[in-house]
Amino acid sequence: MTYQIYSHQQLQLKSIARLKQIYSEIACTVEVRDKRCKDSWVSAIANYQASKIQKVTTAAPDNQALAQAELDSYIADQAQVVAPEPLRIVEISFGDHEYYAGDELIASISHDDNHLTQRWVVMVNNKEVFRANTVMRCHRFICTHYKDGTLPVQEQLATPCTTGNEVMAQIFNECEKFGFEILDDGIYTGNRKLGEVGQTDGDWWFTRAADATQQHIPCDSAMDAVWRLSMVDVSTDAKSIFDEYFLDQPLEQLTGDKLQRLLEKAELVTA
Repeated sequence: MTYQIYSHQQLQLKSIARLKQIYSEIACTVEVRDKRCKDSWVSAIANYQASKIQKVTTAAPDNQALAQAELDSYIADQAQVVAPEPLRIVEISFGDHEYYAGDELIASISHDDNHLTQRWVVMVNNKEVFRANTVMRCHRFICTHYKDGTLPVQEQLATPCTTGNEVMAQIFNECEKFGFEILDDGIYTGNRKLGEVGQTDGDWWFTRAADATQQHIPCDSAMDAVWRLSMVDVSTDAKSIFDEYFLDQPLEQLTGDKLQRLLEKAELVTA
């Protein structure tokens, strides 16, 4: 009697109940180490199938070509399973993750607090395509269906965009260089707020805490924005030392004291 040869991916999509049934149907003799664990059933069945195919290859020369083809197919499936995961996962928050293949967004996982049991949701093109009770089930859904080509295609924007998480990562990295702290309402040094840094439609900006209008001041990058905030002088009501001196009067008109103070503060900032 012959039985269907299941690939590792096909087995992963089966429930434990169905795996137990398959185990019985093929008269599997490989021990299941942890009968509560789905992966244990999958491994037992896969290993048993591999051993049976190898036996057929050596015991039945007349059917060797067919058996070899089945074995090659099985090995190819296994190689695909153990291959390095090509997807890059960006954690937006505890409940939100984005999945990228290269630089292209293919899916995301979000957390639905309004649902009682299946709170984890896979989204493609802002539409729900799968829902589960754990984030790992959503992860497996994305990885499995991406590999076999059945994941809905994410529509890519005409121009590349930077996710909110990537923006925050750039700001965090620059603040870390100066020892600044990022809180919910802005960037701080000690207990003093310096201002805020952000990006809108691809354009970087920053604001100074002392500016009552909270006007967005354009800049070139997160590095540029944080560097300019680092120039804030606490003794001059959060004015930049360059605002205080360069904008008020030309450098050649600075007195010896002011020029010395400027050099000292610049040295402190860049130290």
